[in-house]
Amino acid sequence: MRLSNVVFILMFSFTLCVVTDATAENRAGAVSVSPLIGGYIFDDDQSIRNDPTYGVVLGYNITERIGIEGAFNYVDTDVRSATLSNRVDAYVYRLEGLYHFMADKDVLPYIAIGAGAITIDVDGSSETDILADYGAGIKFFLTESLAVRTGVRHIISFDDTNHNILYKLGLSYLIGAKPEKAPPMPMDSDGDGVPDNMDKCAGSPKGVSVKSDGCPMDSDGDGVPDYNDKCPDTPKDVSVGSSGCPGDADGDGVFDERDKCSGTPAGAPVDNAGCPTDSDGDGIADYMDKCKATLTGIKVDAKGCPLPIKEKVSIELNVEFVSKSAIVRNVYHEPIQKVANFLNTYPDTIAVVEGHTDSEGDEERNLQLSQKRAENVMQHLVDFGIHPSRLRAEGYGETRPIADNTTEEGRQRNRRVVAVISTIIEKMP
Repeated sequence: MRLSNVVFILMFSFTLCVVTDATAENRAGAVSVSPLIGGYIFDDDQSIRNDPTYGVVLGYNITERIGIEGAFNYVDTDVRSATLSNRVDAYVYRLEGLYHFMADKDVLPYIAIGAGAITIDVDGSSETDILADYGAGIKFFLTESLAVRTGVRHIISFDDTNHNILYKLGLSYLIGAKPEKAPPMPMDSDGDGVPDNMDKCAGSPKGVSVKSDGCPMDSDGDGVPDYNDKCPDTPKDVSVGSSGCPGDADGDGVFDERDKCSGTPAGAPVDNAGCPTDSDGDGIADYMDKCKATLTGIKVDAKGCPLPIKEKVSIELNVEFVSKSAIVRNVYHEPIQKVANFLNTYPDTIAVVEGHTDSEGDEERNLQLSQKRAENVMQHLVDFGIHPSRLRAEGYGETRPIADNTTEEGRQRNRRVVAVISTIIEKMP
């Protein structure tokens, strides 16, 4: 098929789409009759000239979107040859299923798929072949029953697997399934939406909500119509005044019959039972609570503010040494500084600095070495500003190992000075 034919088909459909301004919509149950004209393009292998086609389509809308159509097209043409002039008559029969988009609009795009047969008669000799087709189109409603329609179909015949194109333009006339006209509205003198013949309270004020019998709504059933009720949510069986509101002696917004805490101070926020609220659940009513966001479980004073809580804070020191040495390596200056800072932060604390060795060497010498190690670490703390009276050095030699002395790794861990310093502080939660 030549490119010029495809361009023509696309321009043909687009032009119809933009020029129509219809005023109706598709409808279920309607039967349609559609006379059509258009063009038929044969496969180049068939050597048949492309010519106009004429046809008719009968359709039925199963729903607003789904329909079926039976179509017939006739093409009067001849063989495409410079030397031959054989007459060709082509008859195309199709049964299609259609799906319409935007079924409630005036312009209905649709897609179609179907099957059928094509008969080609060349100078009285005819041959019929089974076909399948698919395509798309648009229907443009001019009135409730009349629409302009256009479409394109790709037709595939299976004998020699020929590919044909059918494009068409026509009118569709819909019969039946017209929408029923709404019956005339009955009289409604007071404009409340209830017909006079059903209105038991004719003359209700304009704009007032009414029940199905035309009488003003009384949502809470207190005998005062909603439009006069200043308290429209009063529970049933509660006595009310002419304004629809129950009594409220302490003015807290909870009527007396339901107020479990009558006499609440003016302005104090209350719950549904009329009792002062306690938002943070600390036992102090909000109107007396100076600290209204106390966390659950925190003890408070009479003003609702948290009491100080006690907390333990601590720091640990662990300094390891080279075998048989009491020299504090530079890598441990920073940890010792942190311990000094802790002691300065909490001046009431004291520290016992414990020295230890591995099991190698003389036991008495190890005891002396552990004492020296503890004293050296203690001296570093003094150098960092800690008074000696707050420190005590204790050497334990090889008596308190924390690892296996039979391995180098274990002995390294045992050559150490340790200290654990803690204190109890008071702070606000």
